[in-house]
Amino acid sequence: MKRILSLLMVAIWLTAACGLHAAKPGTGASVEFEEKAHDFGTIREADGTVTHVFGFTNTGSSPLVIITATASCGCTHPKYSPEPVKPGEKGSISVSYNPAHRPGEFDKTIKVRTNDPKHKRVNLRITGIVIPAK
Repeated sequence: MKRILSLLMVAIWLTAACGLHAAKPGTGASVEFEEKAHDFGTIREADGTVTHVFGFTNTGSSPLVIITATASCGCTHPKYSPEPVKPGEKGSISVSYNPAHRPGEFDKTIKVRTNDPKHKRVNLRITGIVIPAK
């Protein structure tokens, strides 16, 4: 009986000790985008590529890293810096869309992977309507 009680006490102690060393809320990198969607409205195919910059802030306590940013098709190109964004600093992802030979509505997704433990994956979105060239 003493042995079971001792094992139970050790298990409770280990559980409590592990809880003390768990990550504190709000620690680590934390990405907060100013916006996650942008509507280009109506654009003309003849005017060529359009670009929008999605800004974000690292609201965490550790450097934020954009691991990847991939578009849903070859007509959309995201660009970002691989350099870590320090806590409290801003960063951006520039997204370009080429409307050549793509008349009509478009709705594209950019999948962003970060080292933010709560927001490892963030989806950005661009939409609009392309007026065909004559």
